Amino acid sequence: MSPRRLPWLVLLLAGSTTASDLGYEAYIDSPRRMKCMYGYVTAKTGNFSAARRIFEDCVARWNDVYSMIWLAQMYESGSGVPKDPVKAAEMLRRGAEQPDGTSYVSLARYHWGTVLAEGRGVEADPVAARHWLEKALADGQMEAEEYLQRLSADRPGSNEEVQ
Repeated sequence: MSPRRLPWLVLLLAGSTTASDLGYEAYIDSPRRMKCMYGYVTAKTGNFSAARRIFEDCVARWNDVYSMIWLAQMYESGSGVPKDPVKAAEMLRRGAEQPDGTSYVSLARYHWGTVLAEGRGVEADPVAARHWLEKALADGQMEAEEYLQRLSADRPGSNEEVQ
């Protein structure tokens, strides 16, 4: 989610909840799925411990791809958790493998493709990276197009005609 959408999300949360519901404590064990989005706000305010618990619960309850992406970013950067590129890669793989049409699956596919291309937490696999980036692009994730162009430019002989 882009930073410019954050005020909209805060207004949405404020408009549909009471003041006591805005504290992260109300969302850690909440059965309401909107808490997955609230995990983003919690992480952005620096409360990574609560954000991790919210995201982990969203993954466990609903296999929530948005939460998988955020957990992966936390593990990759070491924000509130020990740095663990293997765990980050596993979260992104899991998100990328969700069925077509699942919310945020194209974004997970893009990130999984970049992980495979760069070998972050997994062995680099340019063929698999290209596959996932092409799926992300087909799903409308336009950032994948630029990354695919970079992969083609980095490939030896990519500017030569195949004979």
